[in-house]
Amino acid sequence: MDQYRHGDLIIMRVDAIPAGAIPQQHRILAEGEATGHAHRVDTGVLYEREGRLYLDVAAAKASLTHEEHGTIILPTGRYEVRRQREYIAPELTRQVMD
Repeated sequence: MDQYRHGDLIIMRVDAIPAGAIPQQHRILAEGEATGHAHRVDTGVLYEREGRLYLDVAAAKASLTHEEHGTIILPTGRYEVRRQREYIAPELTRQVMD
């Protein structure tokens, strides 16, 4: 499985976008809580289903950018986008803040 990390995001290749996923009208994968900066792609279609975000890159590649991280290139494919979580204590985790 191809995986990419970008700040507090992990992007994992999937076989397909789930049925019923709703296309989004933006290309922002996540916004930073502390700085207001955003992880965004320059091409592709974002989908959301049951609180999960998916990305379909149909072009040859998509550039993923953020003001505080280097640009990474995602090849053609379908991906699930997740915010990473951090362990605090037994039974307690929280979303990593970027």
